[in-house]
Amino acid sequence: MEFFKKIRIKASKALLMRKTIRLHRKPSFINLANIRTVGILWDATNTDDFRVLSGFHQKMQERKVDLKILGYYPGKELPDQYTALRFMTCLKKQDIDFLYRPVTREAISFINQKFDVLIDINFKKQFPLFYISSLSLAGMKVGLADSEAGLLPFDLMIALKGSSSVNVENYLNQVLHYLDMINSEPDKKAV
Repeated sequence: MEFFKKIRIKASKALLMRKTIRLHRKPSFINLANIRTVGILWDATNTDDFRVLSGFHQKMQERKVDLKILGYYPGKELPDQYTALRFMTCLKKQDIDFLYRPVTREAISFINQKFDVLIDINFKKQFPLFYISSLSLAGMKVGLADSEAGLLPFDLMIALKGSSSVNVENYLNQVLHYLDMINSEPDKKAV
């Protein structure tokens, strides 16, 4: 079973590579103060992270930032807390095709939406989320730094040292910290 999964993912990666070559996207680096739309891709396997994301959503609302979360839950039925939320959609196992590519309207819409920033919270490297982040038209893509950095679709990569620091809350705090440091105003000189 695992052997066939690896073959299917390898085939899907080859198709994805062809699509990303044809993708015309110009990255734009924007300061946290100027961000108006944020998309988050989230591995929804760990339900404890939901509390952190809800708090992050509240923080973004206070800043008048439109936040959308697209999660991937590898089970057949979503946990109750993931349903009936306007700011979040979750893909399930049946929303993924034979090659592990998302096929729902929501996933395609998320890919085509030009978020100011896309934040990838895919620590376990779920392929459906990697597929979406690779094809996303977001202005800036932020993700976790990895040894496979050349293969990742990110414009800004956050490195978290130590296994205890790799959690969603710490990661989101680091993302906000580094977005705040970006100087996106053309008339100011970098210091």
